[in-house]
Amino acid sequence: MELYVFDGSLEGMLTAVFDAYRRKSVSVKLVSAEHYLPDAFTTALHVTSDREKGKRVWQALCKKLGKEWQLNCYKTFLSEQPEAFQQLFSFIRYIIDNPQGAEANFAEPSVLYVSQMSRKVHREKHRMEAFVRFQKTGEGIFYAHIEPDFNVLPILTTHFRDRYADQRWIIYDLKRKYGLYYDLHQVTEITIDFGEEMSSNLNALPKQVLDPQEELYTLLWQDYFKSTGIPARKNMKLHIRHVPRRYWKYLSEKQG
Repeated sequence: MELYVFDGSLEGMLTAVFDAYRRKSVSVKLVSAEHYLPDAFTTALHVTSDREKGKRVWQALCKKLGKEWQLNCYKTFLSEQPEAFQQLFSFIRYIIDNPQGAEANFAEPSVLYVSQMSRKVHREKHRMEAFVRFQKTGEGIFYAHIEPDFNVLPILTTHFRDRYADQRWIIYDLKRKYGLYYDLHQVTEITIDFGEEMSSNLNALPKQVLDPQEELYTLLWQDYFKSTGIPARKNMKLHIRHVPRRYWKYLSEKQG
């Protein structure tokens, strides 16, 4: 078995597939540089990302797969799970090497993995769309932060751009230290230096940064949430099933 080490990017992974075909490698173990542990008894091939090589592999894959499975591949990559890289690498080679329709063979481990992992990432995306709560800053920008299990920011763009097209907003991933900024025209990727004061408590923005009315809006929403609840029909087990506790930190109605 040959060991391939790549930079963790989608382009790098696709380049690794290209190199595997070029080198006629039969069995390959693929790891990202982040998870690579040098071994004195194993020689690693360090893959250099190449846009043209990656493009050729992706085009070959798209000839065999429909849009849904192409997106499944991307979602699986966004899971960032170490084993996902190996499984996706195997899946791509399996699809390219077999007749069209091979993605329907769930007896193939990599097909089953990509199908299941892409659903997990999609569920996380859906929950972020449902549970994100914006705070209005003094500059008129609506800000929200998230810490999703998977890197779902790239697939959140369309939903929030369409739903909040008339206001400027930022959604920031605290775990991965980057965010999306919509300026009423386009969405761009950004990084923010929060500084020492904000870094000590990123669960909420400091009051001096917020719009003066933001605290009032939050209180009104919390009062509304409490007034519409029916204590006699409270079912915490069902509630937690639909709104897991790990998402409560995003919800202003859970902070009161």
